[in-house]
Amino acid sequence: MGDPHPKIEARAVTRVFGRAARAVHALGPVDLTVAPGEFTCVVGPSGCGKSTLLRIAAGLLRPSSGELRIRTNARRPAAMIFQDYGIHDWKTVLANIRFGLDVQKVPRREADARAAHWLDRMGLTDFAAAYPAALSGGMRQRVAIARALAVEPEILLMDEPFAALDAQLRTILQDELLGLTQTTRTTTLFITHSLEEAIVLGDRVLVMSARPGRVIAERRPPFPRPRTGAVRATPEFAALTSELWELLRGEVGAGAAA
Repeated sequence: MGDPHPKIEARAVTRVFGRAARAVHALGPVDLTVAPGEFTCVVGPSGCGKSTLLRIAAGLLRPSSGELRIRTNARRPAAMIFQDYGIHDWKTVLANIRFGLDVQKVPRREADARAAHWLDRMGLTDFAAAYPAALSGGMRQRVAIARALAVEPEILLMDEPFAALDAQLRTILQDELLGLTQTTRTTTLFITHSLEEAIVLGDRVLVMSARPGRVIAERRPPFPRPRTGAVRATPEFAALTSELWELLRGEVGAGAAA
């Protein structure tokens, strides 16, 4: 019997930026739960508050009202991966991957072993001494993923991590992330504007409305795990993509008109 309590739970969470006449109601109210080991994807139109929700989950923003709880016993329970990589330009690939381990004061021998494992796992061993400026966008995002997973977080928070990559590279990294998270069973909250990405990766896909973002639909992709990127070629994949786009189309229009 697994843990019955959700790892992430939001209750009536809202976020307002600014004050009085200039206040912008960016998010909510949002109710959300993410079960232990679940990969939950959130999709929605630009400006709907998806990233705001993730930043509240990460503790980078406070909600204006409501509550978001992270249930964990770990000292540093969550790791976050951003669209712009979030790695340090002045550190080598190895030093970037070790960064979180050093912050946690993991013993040097163990930190070296874990960093070496993730260098190998992400195909970065030959680039251990390189600096990010020498790497492609895809390689930099691999470094960011390796750094996040090296600390063995209970929760992974990902904010459109592949949005800046070209379509082919994006597909490759989606498939790599799919394999990694199915192995580690890390509880993941993943923000994306790509329906296809959400359906490939997610146990559950939540659709948000135009601003102020609220959850207006939930779907569970009908693909058992372990799953591979081959699901993209199935009729079920095409049907679910079409269904979600019908839900989203009106919200995208509403967001553009706002």
